[in-house]
Amino acid sequence: MVTKLPRLATPADLMGSWMNMSMLMMETASVMTMRIMGMAGLWSVTKSENDRMVSEKSSAFLDSATAASIATMSGKRPDEVMNAAVKPLRRKTRANARRLGKRGPALPGTKKR
Repeated sequence: MVTKLPRLATPADLMGSWMNMSMLMMETASVMTMRIMGMAGLWSVTKSENDRMVSEKSSAFLDSATAASIATMSGKRPDEVMNAAVKPLRRKTRANARRLGKRGPALPGTKKR
């Protein structure tokens, strides 16, 4: 019986994983910045932003762990497992960065609630 091994990750595969993680870090930093500025009254955020900030994490991390587990059990390469784990997190950070970025700074005399 011959067992076929999965192909090795190419430099392009590894670069793609690195870019995916880099985007996650940048989006996370921007979302955190906008939310902290919102708490200080410097960024326009909704009243429910603080609750949303806490409640969305559990589902995103559960989705991430599930995707990584499925990829691992399917025999995926380490870079593919990492990409599977990052994908649900990026979905949230990308959406949050886009949504908060559109709201903009809280300028005196403006209401964007």
